[in-house]
Amino acid sequence: MTVPESLWPTRLAVVAVIGLNLPLSEQLTFGPTWLLPALETLLLPLSLLRGRARHRLVHLGRRAVDMDSARLVRTLAVLHLGNLASLTLLVLGLLGGGGPGATALLAGALSIWVTNVLVFSLWYWELDQGGPLGRGDPGAPLDFLFPQRTAPGLAPLDWRPEYLNYLFVAFTNASAFSPTDTLPLTRRAKGLMTVQAPTSMLTVVLVASRAVNILK
Repeated sequence: MTVPESLWPTRLAVVAVIGLNLPLSEQLTFGPTWLLPALETLLLPLSLLRGRARHRLVHLGRRAVDMDSARLVRTLAVLHLGNLASLTLLVLGLLGGGGPGATALLAGALSIWVTNVLVFSLWYWELDQGGPLGRGDPGAPLDFLFPQRTAPGLAPLDWRPEYLNYLFVAFTNASAFSPTDTLPLTRRAKGLMTVQAPTSMLTVVLVASRAVNILK
């Protein structure tokens, strides 16, 4: 296995998700507003431990890497479910004729949209080619086809995607509601992008419709 990439960009992404959840109003959270950020903060030590142990995991082989990946998937599931819960409360509030005021709505919707981008960027980063601990292995199947791999000369022969590449994929999918320069190849990659796009679209549509009502 090749030496895995730095984990600091992904740690910063998790910190950003926590920061985005802190200002959410009580109407967009289950329980106290501090509950979800507190749960997410408890997950940070797992990331730090993972960084210290990653070289040992690489040497232990594929099975150890797969077990480590499963732990991170559970971490991402917590982040994802928290964001979906906020979006669900936003939808229910608006459909019920209530919901937050104009300022809280815009702030909450922006937080949900950006969190959606960050969480899915982490999903893509973790699942593509077995994740950062296994990416670069000879014969590892591609989940995403990046343009650097479509023609010789576009990138060094040993090029491999890192977190910022997946962040861009998540951002463009949330903005354009479809893949742009990077294509999903596997069912799980297509499934994730299929879930992300409508989530982003629903957030944008809700804010637009609410804004029209406020202007009236």
